Amino acid sequence: MKKKLYYDLVKIVGKENIKVEEILKEHTFIKLGGKVDFYITPTTYKMVSKVVKLCNKYSFPLMVLGNGSNLIIRDGGIRGVIINLKNLDSVVIDDDTMFVEGGANTIEVSKEALENNLSGLEFACGIPGTIGGAIFMNAGAYGGQINDILIECLVVEKSGKIVMKNAKELEYDYRHSKLQENRDIVLAGKFKLEKSNYDKIKAVMDDLTYKRESKQPLEYPSCGSVFKRPKGYYAGKLIQDSDLQGYKIGGAEVSTKHAGFIVNKDNATANDYIKLIEHIQTVVKDKYNVKLELEVKIVGEN
Repeated sequence: MKKKLYYDLVKIVGKENIKVEEILKEHTFIKLGGKVDFYITPTTYKMVSKVVKLCNKYSFPLMVLGNGSNLIIRDGGIRGVIINLKNLDSVVIDDDTMFVEGGANTIEVSKEALENNLSGLEFACGIPGTIGGAIFMNAGAYGGQINDILIECLVVEKSGKIVMKNAKELEYDYRHSKLQENRDIVLAGKFKLEKSNYDKIKAVMDDLTYKRESKQPLEYPSCGSVFKRPKGYYAGKLIQDSDLQGYKIGGAEVSTKHAGFIVNKDNATANDYIKLIEHIQTVVKDKYNVKLELEVKIVGEN
């Protein structure tokens, strides 16, 4: 079946846009992950729709991978198809609105807004994912998040149908949207921003960049903030107060700079990371009776 699927995928996306047995650690910020059967980089919305329908036909697993900034892929890799929308990354500005394709880099989009004197995306100047991923998970930082500015988004539903959805339909919450439940693929989003002054916008972005660089362990690969913020607490503070900063399992370490981050200090495996995550959750639960829920996604096979 895999051989038949390969030839059908080639018919849809072209041989140049498909890789077989691709090593995924090359496509994640954390530098972890085994191989995937097929790695697809479509160049049109129609291609994405057709790939979804084909995977449905063969009952073959499918997932979307952006910049891999909030993701741990297990060492056994992923059986199935991965779609990466890196070829769909255009930005169109019309007065105070931006139409951005899902594969666009969020940091670069915030810079594009700055260059056009548009305010509203300052919070995203340090978020290293894609716009599609940001819309999907309601990415945010420093008091701002995607649902504050999103008007609507274009998605491919799990049936393969291409649909425009209003932001209100997405039932946004903290790092959550209905897109996750529906397993929709975000092709693009339309954002409402505000006209402002270049220097004013840049000053905010420079301040947020300074805060990020001074507090986060950017010198090592990581998957960003590992845990969601528990109600009434800060995950990093709980971990720090549990004397877990600097704690290691294999090559994975709780950052000594920010306890909410786990860094790939020395050729860590995904198994190292997962064991360390579980240890942190156990210690914090035992000490403070607080359950730390994951913000990072863990996928793939052991």
